[in-house]
Amino acid sequence: MKKRISISRGLRQYMMLIVLVIIILVFQWMTNGVLLKPMNVSNLINQNAYIVIIAVGMLICILTGGNIDLAVGSVVGVVGACAGTFIMTWGWNPYLSVLLCLIIGLLIGFWQGFWIAYVRIPAFIVTLSGQLVFKGLTMMILKGLTISPFPEKYLDLTAGFIGSSDTRAIIARIAGYAIAAIFLALQVRTRITRKRKGYDVEPVAMMIFRMAVVGAAVIWLFSTLSNYRGIPRVFLTMGAVLLIYWFITSKTVTGRHVYAVGGNEKAARLSGVKTNRILFLAYVNMSLLASIAAIVFSSRLNSASPQAGQGFELDAIGSCYIGGASAYGGIGNVGGVLIGALIMGVLNNAMSILGISQDAQQVVKGLVLLAAVAFDVISKQKVQIPFLTKLLHRRRPKLQELSH
Repeated sequence: MKKRISISRGLRQYMMLIVLVIIILVFQWMTNGVLLKPMNVSNLINQNAYIVIIAVGMLICILTGGNIDLAVGSVVGVVGACAGTFIMTWGWNPYLSVLLCLIIGLLIGFWQGFWIAYVRIPAFIVTLSGQLVFKGLTMMILKGLTISPFPEKYLDLTAGFIGSSDTRAIIARIAGYAIAAIFLALQVRTRITRKRKGYDVEPVAMMIFRMAVVGAAVIWLFSTLSNYRGIPRVFLTMGAVLLIYWFITSKTVTGRHVYAVGGNEKAARLSGVKTNRILFLAYVNMSLLASIAAIVFSSRLNSASPQAGQGFELDAIGSCYIGGASAYGGIGNVGGVLIGALIMGVLNNAMSILGISQDAQQVVKGLVLLAAVAFDVISKQKVQIPFLTKLLHRRRPKLQELSH
């Protein structure tokens, strides 16, 4: 008899999605409907796309053993500074400049990955060093000044909206129904394939529920965007990154090796996995995605600023852990990262609408992050809560007497 994934297990997998929906509903009520207005939904996408891109790269680092990259914010800053200098100060071709910026990101990844993977200096130390070094280089390149504006050719890469003003609404609605249909078809195909191969499958009711919720959410999102200015260009960049890394982590040998290194590096090495190479590639990939995020962020601001990227690493780390990545590595997925980033983004946006100060926002985000990691640790029974342990030990003799 084939095993089936229990409904309770499925609910645990979707718990953070349920939390996201609850947060949206609560803040929709608290903001008197402002949160889900078409203009604000479009702003949410533009404000959080670069965080999602960075968080995907951070997920790969965390999967390799709970490692994090503290330098990503500074990498965003220095790559943005290079883009501004190449294009606005030196007058270089925008497309050539973007290519050079991506190469610079790769070189930064080579530098950090070498020390982490082959010299075996802890990732925390290497990336903390990188945070200081690249922040200083950003200040040196820009001489402490903000430069702007970028030319239209550069802004057209990620800023703005798809289509002309007359066709944006139609394109958005068609895209919504098309993506929802493709998602439903893929879900059915995946279930049939897994069943044919004898793999575990979830209950039909759970699959129908997920398909209905996700399909309706996709159609609602694109319909809402059609009522403002259509699909933001940055949505395509973010979507491409999510799809590519979903495929890499779930469908390729390299993805399985990343999970294996995070699960047990020594066992993975003995099994033939080139663990040093996986670690190296994880940090090269992280810097590459940080470079893409730098282009997206600088396009959105239409400037290169010495303050660019400040705190981005914290939002990316928070998105991964809130989305279900394990603090010990080896557990997590791209879908969870997206949900975690949305939770962080909705919290930021809604609290700003409500006029809550930045100080209070930091407190809330810190507590949410702690709660997410605590849930991960406690659910895996890695720790015991001392006062509960003492209480149980004290009551045990009395319980034994009563049982006799």
